[in-house]
Amino acid sequence: GGFVFALEKRGYVKAGPWTPEAAAEHPEAVRQLHREFLRAGANVMQTFTFYASDDKLENRGNKLTFTGAQINEAACDLAREVANEGDALVAGGVCQTPSYLSCKSETEVKAIFKKQLDVFIKKNVDFLIAEYFEHVEEAVWAVEVLKETGKPVAASLCIGPQGDMHGVSPGDCAVRLVKAGAQIVGVNCHFDPLTCVEAVKMMKAAVEKAGLKAHYMVQPLAYHTPDCNCQGFIDLPEFPFGLEPRILTRWDMHKYAREAYNAGIRFIGGCCGFEPYHIRAVAEELAPEKGFLPTGSEKHGNWGAGLEMHTKPWVRARARRDYWENLKPASGRPLCPSMSSPDGWGVTKGDADLMQQKEATSQDQLKQLFNRSKC
Repeated sequence: GGFVFALEKRGYVKAGPWTPEAAAEHPEAVRQLHREFLRAGANVMQTFTFYASDDKLENRGNKLTFTGAQINEAACDLAREVANEGDALVAGGVCQTPSYLSCKSETEVKAIFKKQLDVFIKKNVDFLIAEYFEHVEEAVWAVEVLKETGKPVAASLCIGPQGDMHGVSPGDCAVRLVKAGAQIVGVNCHFDPLTCVEAVKMMKAAVEKAGLKAHYMVQPLAYHTPDCNCQGFIDLPEFPFGLEPRILTRWDMHKYAREAYNAGIRFIGGCCGFEPYHIRAVAEELAPEKGFLPTGSEKHGNWGAGLEMHTKPWVRARARRDYWENLKPASGRPLCPSMSSPDGWGVTKGDADLMQQKEATSQDQLKQLFNRSKC
């Protein structure tokens, strides 16, 4: 998910479908982004296979030159190539499908996961991630398929403390995923770091109360989302092209990493909006626990120590941790509101508006949506 946002900004991914054909079309771009994250301190190269199921690749008239299998194979090769340049693992990922939203059967949805899984087994990834699921039922189906490989399985939902789109609490979601066979459970995307950490705390408490054992993961947005409802940042009017004023600073990331670690979470990463410098901040904050700094910190120093060399004395005065930890950044936008009103229309699986189609959205369909929109 983080890769589709980063590569869309760089001109390699189409906003809307958010599909990863760039792994096959522009491997040099995907390879370079992997390398930047590795240099920043990432321990896992996740294959760029987000939304790479065939039904999603065909959704809404998205025309492609490559098949899902070709994209997934290219993504696996790129992730392994870069992982081998350092000391990183490779994780193959699957995520929610248009078929589930369109009420296809469990058998049909599982067949989609199985088709992707065949590539991951062929390429021998180190472990598997079922991520970005709004409904725990579909996530459970994914885990049941992935666990058949015998490889470790992680499962993360794109939910906050309110639970999934059918109101299943984070704790109940986690228990169901662990019982399905996931060794690592958590959340990714849709909400800011501290909101996601709070949701994982709820998961951890429920798993422990149920007498089960698991490890925990968190991969949040790099955006502030205090005004989001249960579906997260997708409902914000700024999604996806006006989110920059909400971006977290690297110093926010230091706080996030410490909060996550103190909560007992050990798989700590990021999703949409995360850039390598954000991961570098996470790695720097946890350097005492890891025992070393990432390569990408060689030019950075400890808490901006390089600022000691700045020509201006008032900038040199910022070469200290307490300055950045206590800074309240300004937006520079005099008329910018502090909060937004989410646009969520209250639809979820089974609603007519969510029935997926292979044809491009027609102008009549768009007109109906434009008429319903607030703006």
